[in-house]
Amino acid sequence: MSQSEAMVRFVNVQKSYDGETLVVKNLNLDIAKGEFLTMLGPSGSGKTTTLMMLAGFEPATHGEIYLKDKPINNVPPHKRGIGMVFQNYALFPHMTVAENLAFPLEVRNIPKAEREARVKKVLDMVQLPQMASRRPGQLSGGQQQRIAVARALVFEPDLVLMDEPLGALDKQLREQMQYEIKHIHDRLGVTVVYVTHDQSEALTMSNRIAVFNDGVVQQLSTPAELYERPQNSFVAQFIGENNKLKGTVTDVAADGTSQVKLDSGDVVKALAVNVKKGERTLLSVRPERVEINPGSQSVDGLLKGRIAELIYLGDHIRARLEVAGHDDFIVKVPNKATTGGVDEGKTVHVGWKAADCRALDYAEFAAH
Repeated sequence: MSQSEAMVRFVNVQKSYDGETLVVKNLNLDIAKGEFLTMLGPSGSGKTTTLMMLAGFEPATHGEIYLKDKPINNVPPHKRGIGMVFQNYALFPHMTVAENLAFPLEVRNIPKAEREARVKKVLDMVQLPQMASRRPGQLSGGQQQRIAVARALVFEPDLVLMDEPLGALDKQLREQMQYEIKHIHDRLGVTVVYVTHDQSEALTMSNRIAVFNDGVVQQLSTPAELYERPQNSFVAQFIGENNKLKGTVTDVAADGTSQVKLDSGDVVKALAVNVKKGERTLLSVRPERVEINPGSQSVDGLLKGRIAELIYLGDHIRARLEVAGHDDFIVKVPNKATTGGVDEGKTVHVGWKAADCRALDYAEFAAH
């Protein structure tokens, strides 16, 4: 991405609250015009602090933040022209929905006729045209959140920041709103920076995801890339479900396939990621990439296991196995007409393709 294409640029940005501990460490990040970028990570990882520095509510301790190639470190929040959506909606309870939406336009001295036209337009966009005269207290949680999104968009900002905006909603409504916001973004092409600790939300909505941990972006990739090809053990653990097996790399072939001797003594194959021969490794393999009693042609090696538990989940059956000294090895078995041989207490074999199992840096895992 060239600098001119970036809507937002963080250049060597650091943040400390006490002058000693850095909660954001030397952040360099470009966000493209029209992109939906999600900052994802656990509590205390630095993602919300990064968003607050971009909004102007927190000053950067070091480094520079640019918006459309202009430095904004010394620009107050209300002059940055950024739309904001928070978890608590922050709607004015004494105003009607229409008055709430008109407020950002009034403070920008937009003429009355244009204010009314824009309010009508955003109410249509969030599919609540009939709610203009209601007060926020007369709306459901999902409707209030839609109005909060509409208010962030009504003055047509280039950039909208969303901080855990769906955190207060129930699961079904939350999922519905994820698609709603994604579709609004697709239609308008506005740049969105979204903060969440919910990885399925990030995977659903984003063009790219920046995974934060300990003040550092661990990986910045598309959802598919993050899930299928995590670069380190933190990302592998944080995004999706994951089986972990410890061992030592005994060989790495020219094509990147490694041979790993597990701590149990079993030998398996995996794709070497940031590991060399002789090093300790943590193997990462997704539950849906493992087969129970596979045909020998479809996998690169087999391990013996015992099915300890089966849980029926509708579209798949979740099998917990005892494998290579672990009693929490998970396999997702698709719910087909027959799941022959998959019974509790049975001894089975499990296997996977080497390309679906990643040999990651063990030291990095141990540090977390």
